[in-house]
Amino acid sequence: MYERPFVIENRLGEPIYGDLRYLPGKASGPVVVVCHGFKGFKDWGTFPVLGRYLAEQGFVSILFNFSRNGVDPASPTAFTRLDRFAENTFTHELDDLQAVLDAVTKGRFADAPLDADRLGLLGHSRGGGIAILQAAVDRRVRALVSWSAVSSFADRFTKTQIRDWRERGYTEVVNMRTGQVMRLNRTLYDDALAHRDRLDIPGAAARIAVPWLIVHAEDDVPVPFREAEALYEAASGAVLFRACGGHTFGGRHPFDGEWPESLRTVFERTAAFLHRAL
Repeated sequence: MYERPFVIENRLGEPIYGDLRYLPGKASGPVVVVCHGFKGFKDWGTFPVLGRYLAEQGFVSILFNFSRNGVDPASPTAFTRLDRFAENTFTHELDDLQAVLDAVTKGRFADAPLDADRLGLLGHSRGGGIAILQAAVDRRVRALVSWSAVSSFADRFTKTQIRDWRERGYTEVVNMRTGQVMRLNRTLYDDALAHRDRLDIPGAAARIAVPWLIVHAEDDVPVPFREAEALYEAASGAVLFRACGGHTFGGRHPFDGEWPESLRTVFERTAAFLHRAL
């Protein structure tokens, strides 16, 4: 398998780090771009496994870090740039995704056997919301898969967070895995309010015109299953797959080499759908 890192820039000149994977010696195949979620990164747990699995299935897979996700390439599985994390916004992630898709369709990966006219998006959790928003407005996207996707952004802010933003200019969240206290500046709140229409996920869901697979575990705690039902009800023609294994379908960080059946099933359903759609 061919695997190589890459770096591109968003419109502000900030670096976006990613990984490209495919099987050499193959004819041009469809490309799948994967978006991680909140407090996530491209090297989390089973994400690299996903990238390799998609490549083995004949896709060109692209996994990347949002430019302000707080992870630096020098420590690819640690949050060492909390200053960047604090300044992240939803529209900034959309701009990052736009830059990645531009790189795909404008020849940045010309050495890879990819067919840019057969482009799929896969997003997990908050990244699923970002992927839905992009797919609703970007005609280059030919298929969409959302895993454990959120159905809203601003509506999930708590009263305490809003009070913090208004009174202190920031709020804080705890990374339960690392114990780190991670700041979110008021720019996130202001961005969500200023761009409420652009960030309307149910509204975007209603405009999705490409094949869409919604994958969500009925035992998901961070993003309850009712959010998948809301997306499914808003969409026309989406397919809803009821998974299990919680928010990450049984995947864990760090990856210990064991594939739970719940995760393997999601991988297989996703690849089969993308083969049909692309």
